Amino acid sequence: MLAGVNVALGVSGSIAAVKVVELAHELRRQGASVRAIMSPSATNIVHPWAVDFATDEPVVTEITGDVEHVELCGRDGWADVLLLAPATANTAGKVAAAIDDTPVTTCATTALGADVPVVMAPAMHEPMYDHPGVLDALDRLESWGVTLVDPRIEEGKAKIAAEAAIVTEVARATTTQTLAGTHVVVTAGATKERIDPIRILTNRASGKTGRAVARALYVRGARVTLVQDGPDVPYADVVAVETADEMMRACRQTAATADALVSAAAISDFTADAVDKKIRSGSPLSVDLEPTPKLIDSVREAYPDLPIVGFKAETSGDDAAMVTEAERIRDRVGLAFVVANDASVMGDDETRVLLVAESGTDSEEVTGSKDAVAGRIADRLAAVLDRGE
Repeated sequence: MLAGVNVALGVSGSIAAVKVVELAHELRRQGASVRAIMSPSATNIVHPWAVDFATDEPVVTEITGDVEHVELCGRDGWADVLLLAPATANTAGKVAAAIDDTPVTTCATTALGADVPVVMAPAMHEPMYDHPGVLDALDRLESWGVTLVDPRIEEGKAKIAAEAAIVTEVARATTTQTLAGTHVVVTAGATKERIDPIRILTNRASGKTGRAVARALYVRGARVTLVQDGPDVPYADVVAVETADEMMRACRQTAATADALVSAAAISDFTADAVDKKIRSGSPLSVDLEPTPKLIDSVREAYPDLPIVGFKAETSGDDAAMVTEAERIRDRVGLAFVVANDASVMGDDETRVLLVAESGTDSEEVTGSKDAVAGRIADRLAAVLDRGE
């Protein structure tokens, strides 16, 4: 997600600075190169040697005759983005007032003047976060184009955002916004069909691929609606559903304002007439199943011109058979392209897919992490919408 991106990481004196070692590791795991700048207060909380180890680069703890702030964040500087994490109330106020009396605030002043993207992850006690002066400072920074990663309000504290949320915003700040101004609906995960108040019919889909696609679309500038039976995520408006019928209804409604639909969910093919009371165990049971309507058919009927990306999971393990099935569903529904994959990868972090587009073209094989595959799917969708490639 951050391959080839240079991140200048500014650390100020919040107790959340103890999180910076793992944050630096996560940025590097995503492909970034990281160089850290620390305020004097931050060095009292986490030792620069630890940050040096995490980044594999010397840490800037003072501005010298080498003008480190310009070398890192100037117009021809090393950094593609300045990430202030954690950013204290003190740091936010100083940056908003153009006060640069620490290495971190000096780098921020330089970055803002040089049009280097700045991402800020505030962390402080909740009353400080609610102070009108702090709120004014954050509003001013946002008006200057600074991206704020909202903190988690817990236990009377505005705790620094989760690493995944910070990494996502850094990626968005450094990725070409090929999908800016678009609205994309994405489905993810499995659906559940009730048999009784306790038992359900479902499948092994984890939702990782669908959520990765939603994240990749957001990183490229899209507004994303994620329809799923899964957790809230910071990069999409989540519509919570459980059954195939609920997902279909939600997609038909949200697609009214959408530029595209990516149907990544493993939707139940069958439903049952649920009973109101628990079915007693210990005796044979027969359940009558009825086919569920196809979501992409329903959305296509409602929106004949909407670009739709379909997913097709097969168990054959044969590429030719997967492509044939993908072409069949592509032609039947009029899909922009189909993501074909072997069902054996359900739940895994690594995957392999075949992207099957218009008739007469070869399928494209994409392998790697689900984030990497999702990025390629997002790029192909941008091309379909004439916004990339």
